[in-house]
Amino acid sequence: MEYFTWHLYIMSGMYIIAGLFHFIRPKMYLRIMPRYLPAHLSLVYLSGLLEIALGILLLFKAYKDWAIYGIILMLLIFLLVHFYMLSSKKASAGIPRWILLLRLPLQFLLIWWAYFYLKF
Repeated sequence: MEYFTWHLYIMSGMYIIAGLFHFIRPKMYLRIMPRYLPAHLSLVYLSGLLEIALGILLLFKAYKDWAIYGIILMLLIFLLVHFYMLSSKKASAGIPRWILLLRLPLQFLLIWWAYFYLKF
């Protein structure tokens, strides 16, 4: 199998774009940050930078596996935000509960999608 398949490009682009939005619309991410975490704005920017870096590293065969492990770890950490948003109406940032519940299996699907590339 050739390394650079179209869906790897999609995954890379998805994380790069998602990371850029941390800088373009930080308020959107600040609204969903768990209260128990410190330095919310710094964490929003740091997570955005991490998403961009991991998305770029996916495109280099020598770093692909490291990027995948980083993405999986990042997605597992982001589960904290997803569960926090389910904890109360205020924490949900106005997003309907059914959408928040759908995000949980989507998160695990994204983890599986990244894990899939460790085979190649």
